[in-house]
Amino acid sequence: MNKTEGGQITLLVIGFAVILLALVAVVVDASQIVLLRRSLSSLADGAALTAAQSLAEGALYSGQAAETLPLDPAGARSAVSAYLSQAGADVVLVEVTVADDSVSVALAARADLPLIGTVTQAFQGTTVTARATARSPIG
Repeated sequence: MNKTEGGQITLLVIGFAVILLALVAVVVDASQIVLLRRSLSSLADGAALTAAQSLAEGALYSGQAAETLPLDPAGARSAVSAYLSQAGADVVLVEVTVADDSVSVALAARADLPLIGTVTQAFQGTTVTARATARSPIG
């Protein structure tokens, strides 16, 4: 070994350790986003199913329902809000859309990234969204 090469292995090991720690941080933070997206999608599904059960009873009992169950937009929004508050989720209700026999619910939540957010204080996290649609057909 040449005297000019002394310490190069140490420097190489330190460089690889820094790269490995950066990769671990990225994988942990990406996993956090995927898990939040999955739970947000599940909440959106449940909220949409709950909203799809809010019938416009006046239209239903007056015989205006043909092939679809008439939905009450105000009742659907109320059902979604009640579902989310009962679930105790820290999410933002972006949109509830009622069209014919379907209800579409969009939710958003902020993902705090545990490792990258700690290292770089300027990064405030990212917003994750999920959308779900449920139908109420007759038959």
